[in-house]
Amino acid sequence: MVGILHGCKDASPIAERFVRAGWNSTASSWHGYEVETAWCRVELGPVDGPDVLLNGVIAPERFNNLAALLTHFGLRRSLQLNDENDTLLRETHT
Repeated sequence: MVGILHGCKDASPIAERFVRAGWNSTASSWHGYEVETAWCRVELGPVDGPDVLLNGVIAPERFNNLAALLTHFGLRRSLQLNDENDTLLRETHT
C-alpha cells in the first residue's frame, strides 16, 4: 500500500493522531515514523513539498478502515493498494 497525505509538512503530528487512536508509533528516522496496529504497518515520511508519504502493508480487507480513519483525522489523501505483482486492487482519493 502506498499513499500521499496532502498538505502535511510534518509526519510527527500525524503519528500522534494514530497514537491517540490506539496505534503504536516509533521514530524510524529524523523525520519519519512507523505506525502500526494488528492489521496495518506503515511508514510516514516527508517528501518534497507539502506532503507526507505513507507506505507499508495492510490487511486488504481493512483498506477502507484506514481510509476512514484518515478522513476522521481530517486529512486529504490518496491511497493505493497493489498486489504482489503491482496490479492495482483499490484506490481512493479525498
